[in-house]
Amino acid sequence: MKLLVVEDDREAAAFLVKGLKESGHTVDHAADGREGLVLATTERFDAIILDRMLPGMDGLAIVAALRASDNHTPVLILSALDQVDDRVRGLKAGGDDYLTKPYAFSELLARLESLLRRGAGGKTETKLKVGELEIDLLARTVRRGSTEIELLPREFRLLEYLARNAGHVVTRTMLLEQVWDYHFDPQTNVIDVHISRLRQKIDKGFAKPMLHTVRGAGYCLKAA
Repeated sequence: MKLLVVEDDREAAAFLVKGLKESGHTVDHAADGREGLVLATTERFDAIILDRMLPGMDGLAIVAALRASDNHTPVLILSALDQVDDRVRGLKAGGDDYLTKPYAFSELLARLESLLRRGAGGKTETKLKVGELEIDLLARTVRRGSTEIELLPREFRLLEYLARNAGHVVTRTMLLEQVWDYHFDPQTNVIDVHISRLRQKIDKGFAKPMLHTVRGAGYCLKAA
């Protein structure tokens, strides 16, 4: 899943982003309300994890602005305000769920999965399909035809990103930024190694390959 975390507390944000990435998700982070609203309205996310009290723009105002613009991305509100009235205000503003701090990370993951299963009115994408390759973003499973393919978390993130850009060339820079969260090239063969492993898993034993290397440009996933 591609997630947006809007949290101004540096330590809390770092903990949350690290945990979500280790769980196999792609994560963008905004440190204030205005930046969060810009990202939420200019890019596509599967879900948004939103702190309620933010500098620049309050979390509830962000949710209200999203819903007013017909943006139905599921929103999980995080807040230290734990009174019933506080939770009610968060949900009435347009939030899909409300989790009080401190929270268990496992519960946060479970609530995110629940939001996506509910589908936010059927507008949330939970599966990606490229030809005979199907990726279930909730169950985190991959199948090519009738064959189930086991992937490690990083391999799953890599395949998800390639699938979201199926038919288009994805550059090394794009992969480094979106899958590894590097904003520089560490000059290692980490991408080549993971691409090779992924190719072995999704192409080996099948009549036609799906994962292609575009010399001098990058990689492309397309239907066989």
